[in-house]
Amino acid sequence: MGKNLTKRSEDYSKWYNELVVKADLAENSGVRGCMVIKPYGFAIWEKMQAGLDKMFKDTGHQNAYFPLFIPKSYLSKEASHVEGFAKECAVVTHYRLKNDPDGKGIIVDPDAKLEEELIVRPTSETIIWDTYRRWIQSYRDLPLLINQWANVVRWEMRTRLFLRTAEFLWQEGHTAHATEKEAIAEAELILDVYADFAEAHMAVPVIKGTKTESERFAGAIDTYCIEALMQDGKALQAGTSHFLGQNFAKAFDVKFANREGKQEHVWATSWGVSTRLMGALIMTHSDDNGLVLPPKLAPIQVVIVPIYRGLDQLDLISEKVAPLVTELRKKGIAVKYDDRDTQKPGFKFNEYELKGVPVRLAIGQRDLANGTYEIARRDTLEKETIKADEVVAKIEFLMEDIQKTIYEKAAAYREDHITKVESYDEFKKVLDSKGGFISAHWDGTNETEEKIKNETKATIRCIPINAVEEEGSCMVTGAPSKYRVLFAKAY
Repeated sequence: MGKNLTKRSEDYSKWYNELVVKADLAENSGVRGCMVIKPYGFAIWEKMQAGLDKMFKDTGHQNAYFPLFIPKSYLSKEASHVEGFAKECAVVTHYRLKNDPDGKGIIVDPDAKLEEELIVRPTSETIIWDTYRRWIQSYRDLPLLINQWANVVRWEMRTRLFLRTAEFLWQEGHTAHATEKEAIAEAELILDVYADFAEAHMAVPVIKGTKTESERFAGAIDTYCIEALMQDGKALQAGTSHFLGQNFAKAFDVKFANREGKQEHVWATSWGVSTRLMGALIMTHSDDNGLVLPPKLAPIQVVIVPIYRGLDQLDLISEKVAPLVTELRKKGIAVKYDDRDTQKPGFKFNEYELKGVPVRLAIGQRDLANGTYEIARRDTLEKETIKADEVVAKIEFLMEDIQKTIYEKAAAYREDHITKVESYDEFKKVLDSKGGFISAHWDGTNETEEKIKNETKATIRCIPINAVEEEGSCMVTGAPSKYRVLFAKAY
């Protein structure tokens, strides 16, 4: 199965598209630009969801749910916000269908026009801040720390499974605070949560930074981001956290009585990650044989494949394997014993390799006689024979070692693909020949940023949070610059 994949070196984009479909993660749907997330893909997303949800709740956040539909007038209350999303909005104009009088199916009933059009949410700031006006009266109601898991619609014309679809799944946090300092601290806290999740759960190294003015979220004062690097040298924005200032509070008149009894507008943040993380996971670790999944997010962490001739041998193997399955499950390890008689062992090996199962055990007649298993790890494809009484300890070791090893491999690739340049010519040469992140001086103007983007298709991915002040000159204009920023081509 996995051997039919296009090689990454031949056509990275085609490899990615084939892998998503062949590994049973997702497929295109009958609705243009929308995807069906299949059970195996959704199981990975559920593990991501569970990990993030715990991290949110551990930092004091609660889940809620808000309407899918947003009155058009709400979206127009914050000018930069509506400008940022206007071209991507799906609009509901009618509320009823009827039979076509000509007998050609059904039509929209022209008499059922809505008094006010409804926007299918591209993001929920406006409907949530209209709600917060009723929830927040006093400093005692703050901070308000709310998250919702939802779907959103952004009408994309050029789509790719997980990376960019017209509808996608995500979480969006929306918080209200009494002071500017508290809101900024919240935005920075969530950035750290996202980075910790990406690195500890996904084994994806990320760079934390802030966006330039032109790349900020519509309506934000500051946008914080985590940026990851894919194996083709392109960057992927894996999560964002926004300090919204008082923009939405003023637009929706969300005020609170402070300790002195004076009315003030609250300070706000919003933040989100989406099923785009699935794309990051796939493109960071996977190889020409299929998916490579970190154990923490793998729906199946260990698969056991029996090799047998005849049902009598299968019964003996099944009897031997049953206590091992029970012991692994007690230890919280997701194990599958694949005793299907409809597929041969070779087919199963290929299937689980393609699906990125971290550890595979095989047991045949000789193993039964010798009290052994053959154990194979997905990341390195290394195999060894191990005694049955050592197999549980070995699996526990591999759960940690594979997680660590694939992170280190991705981190080494990223470090090797961060290149410092001094001139625009050098910048273009590195961009074409090597790719990755390019560290360069920039004069801080929108004009220069736009020129670089138009001429090279590279964008400023972030101003790194740990950027050290360094006197230099903009690679394009020669104007003074105090720090380097990271450029890359990106998804």
